[in-house]
Amino acid sequence: MRIQLKADRDYAWFIKPFFWSQRRNYGQVLIPGKCWGRSPRLFAAVATLYGVINRKRSPIDPVLRSLVTVRVSQLNWCRFCVDINAMTLVKRAGSGEKVEALAQWRTSPLFDAREQAVLDYTEAMTGLDGVRDEQVARLKTWFDDDALVELTGLIAFQNMSAKFNAALDVPAQGFCQLPVQPDAGDPPPREENPS
Repeated sequence: MRIQLKADRDYAWFIKPFFWSQRRNYGQVLIPGKCWGRSPRLFAAVATLYGVINRKRSPIDPVLRSLVTVRVSQLNWCRFCVDINAMTLVKRAGSGEKVEALAQWRTSPLFDAREQAVLDYTEAMTGLDGVRDEQVARLKTWFDDDALVELTGLIAFQNMSAKFNAALDVPAQGFCQLPVQPDAGDPPPREENPS
């Protein structure tokens, strides 16, 4: 961790119910919540946005949302995000097969054409290549414009979350014990700043 966490009692009063809920749902307070909580207004904005993106009535089904969040987490080398999102995917999908095969989604028979189109779009948004018109046209086979906005918002939110956690070196909290690295091996080496 690159920052110090405060004692639970030292967070703003309106953040404490979130911590209580996390203890009830996960058995512990989530470290990213404590990080975001150091800036109470930012915490409130992020929590509200997450609630909207992850609502039950989302036009993006729960398994697809989880595939997106795990893949974005892998690509950003966010240990915490991979851990918690992989656990959620296993629960939603009913097995760990898709988590284990996610880095090879292009060649795995576990992913249907809709999932492949979404994962292709996810990687384009997350990487440096950018989104192409043909990727969006392919998505429109399954999604109307409103759903496409929701999907894009989900991918953008997960990128923000994963980059935030990775930059602060937020550790995994032991939710998922499956192998979930992007392509096996360690994260890419950091370039040294020659001075």
